[in-house]
Parts: sequence; structure tokens; C-alpha cells
Amino acid sequence: MNFSLIICTYMRPKALLSLLETIAVQTLYPNEIIIVDGSTNDETKELLIQNIFENLTYYKVTPEERGLTKQRNFGIERVRTDVDFVCFLDDDTLLEPDYFKYLIGTYETYPEALAVGGYIINEVTWKLSEEVQSDEFYYDGWVRKEGSRFKLRKKLGLLDNTPPGWMPRFSNGRPVSFLPPSNKVYPVEQIMGGVASYRKEIFNELSFSKYFEGYGLYEDADFSLRLAKKGKIYINTAARLEHHHDVAGRPNQFNYGKMVTRNGWYVWRVKYKNPSIIARLKWNAIAIVLMKLRFINVFTSSKKIEAFTEAIGRCYGLLTLIFNKPIIKR
Repeated sequence: MNFSLIICTYMRPKALLSLLETIAVQTLYPNEIIIVDGSTNDETKELLIQNIFENLTYYKVTPEERGLTKQRNFGIERVRTDVDFVCFLDDDTLLEPDYFKYLIGTYETYPEALAVGGYIINEVTWKLSEEVQSDEFYYDGWVRKEGSRFKLRKKLGLLDNTPPGWMPRFSNGRPVSFLPPSNKVYPVEQIMGGVASYRKEIFNELSFSKYFEGYGLYEDADFSLRLAKKGKIYINTAARLEHHHDVAGRPNQFNYGKMVTRNGWYVWRVKYKNPSIIARLKWNAIAIVLMKLRFINVFTSSKKIEAFTEAIGRCYGLLTLIFNKPIIKR
């Protein structure tokens, strides 16, 4: 089963090199690696001239082609015709040696799968336990600390029992990071685009939405939700990698906060075209609660300016939804 790997990068040459070094030792190696570079300098290009990796092709895009969504679509258009699957990786990830072995192998075990996501191991601490404390979240024989946001939402009646990776009717469900490191394969309807793989033929019908420009927050959720209407999506928790959140190339906190609200509204309406009044009230209540928590972080966090500017961005994004809602591309 041949597969291509697309890595969209922007101003992160050192992080990209670290990732490529973990790809080089994979037990199942990509038949093609496509680097789509949106950087404003040539550091990444020079790094790849100095460090040779098998099956790698490098592209430097123009300013008009820059941005995660555009770069992903750019890469898809250049994938070899003889590959069966297309994988994506964020440029600040690091793979375990069997990552592709388990990821691509999932399609043999689940031949109906249209997409399979990998599993990030370095962001959450889990433990095996059937006993659950009040500050813990339990799933499939494992527990982890429950986040303060989720505890507050539970008290306010703004949280339900929808499984991780599935969107409740009022959105704001538990992300796939709430799936445990059980080595099992779980059905979901959302996977993270930076640790994802897809059957190549789905791109004959779908592409990443042009609505998500620049940083492209939640563009992966939008794509997953549209794809889930056509077939099965899974996450294989044995396909493991680390995500190290390199801050280079990220938007400022105001724009991030605005995107959290507006893009979050967008993907909610991708799945639920006409949500109920109760769902609408709950979505807006959650947006307000999360915005207020970021304002509180101004006094409780060491990153006071970042918390304040993100909170202002969330507030601005919520207000713009009153007068200027995004147009949903279905």
C-alpha cells in the first residue's frame, strides 16, 4: 500500500529537520515526501540541500499560495498517481519508529476507513484505573485529570456524555486527546489534520476549505466533519507521536481568540445546519464562559498579556457573529 506524506511548513527549519530525522528511521517509510514551504526566507530550502532524505520533493510556494489550507491543497495536487493514501504531519511533531506501520496498517484491519488519525502521547498523563476521583475523567479503563474548563461546564450543565472525537449538538465536545493510550482503534468523526491520513480518492470530491486562510484554525475539524458524512473515520492510539507546539509561525493571541470563536461557530454549523434553540443557547453560553475564563487568566496566569489579548479576540469574534456570520461552504 503506497502512501505519500505532505508536510506544510512555515519558518520552522529546525523543527522540520527533527521531524524528518524521526521519519528516516520509520519501519514503514513513505513512498513520497512532499515539503510545501511557505517561509519568507530560504532557511528551510538550504537545510534540505544540506540534509538529504529519501523520496523527498521540496516546493516553495508564492505569497499568494501561503497558508495551511492553501499549502495542503497545493501538496495534494502534486501527489503521485500510484499512491493509495495521503498522510499529513505538522512540522513540529516527532514520530515513534512504528508510527506509519500502525497508521497505514489500520486500513487493512478496517477496509471501510476513509481516514485514520495518529495519537499524540506527550500532552496528557493517563493511568490505568477503574476508580475515578472527582477531578478525573474516565474512559475505557483509563483516567486522566479533568480540565478546569470541563469541570466548570459540567457544573453549569454545559457538558454531556458525547464520546471524545464526536461533536455534541451544541458543539464544544471533548477532543480526541480524551481518548486513552490503550493501543486500540476508536471510531470518531474528527481527527487532527496535523497527524492525519486519508484515502487518496476522497480528494476527488473534497478539498480543504478556502474559508480557513492563514493559520487555518479548525480547518481539520471542518474537513473531518464533511468526510464523516461519507464514511468511517478512526484514530489508532498505537500510531504514536509527540507534538511540541513550536511557537514560530503562530498568529498573535488576538487573532487566535477571534478564530477560536468564529471558526468554532463555522465548524459547528457544518455539522448542524439548523441547531435547536437550546443548542444555540448552550453554544453561546460556552463561548461566554470560556471568554471569561481567559479574562480571569489575566490575574492567575504568568502570561497576562497573552490571556488578555486572546480574551479580547474571543469577545470581538463573538460580537461579529451578530452582524457578520460566516457563509458555510458545504
